[in-house]
Amino acid sequence: MIWLIAEDEADILNLVATMCRVWGHEPLMFESGGKAWAWLDSVENETYTGVMPDFVLMDIRMPGKKGNEVANRMRSMSAFRNTPIALMTAYVLSPADREAIVNTDGVDDIISKPLPSFDELHQVLHRIIEQKAKPVL
Repeated sequence: MIWLIAEDEADILNLVATMCRVWGHEPLMFESGGKAWAWLDSVENETYTGVMPDFVLMDIRMPGKKGNEVANRMRSMSAFRNTPIALMTAYVLSPADREAIVNTDGVDDIISKPLPSFDELHQVLHRIIEQKAKPVL
């Protein structure tokens, strides 16, 4: 699986990418929401010829475009309609803010930082992926 990871904190980006590799996945990494947004431009104008990600994990608060803005754009593209998308945040979100991001931007889950332990994070992220793969009844 290819995981798109967008995170502006270099240490967190590298940590999550390393975990991704340990779990047998290949990271597609972006250091900001703006860079992920520019990559989406290349997907839309069909100049991106690589493999599309199977999972998306982004920080909410990044310079330029925020993770939920990038997620919202992804959900408007057919290539991402069924891709699981999770956001990470170090900020405390109210239940209303959390619900708004999930419902408005099409995010499947929001994970709080500091991130859980290696094993717990593995379980959380793979649960999100598995839940998205289940058919809607």
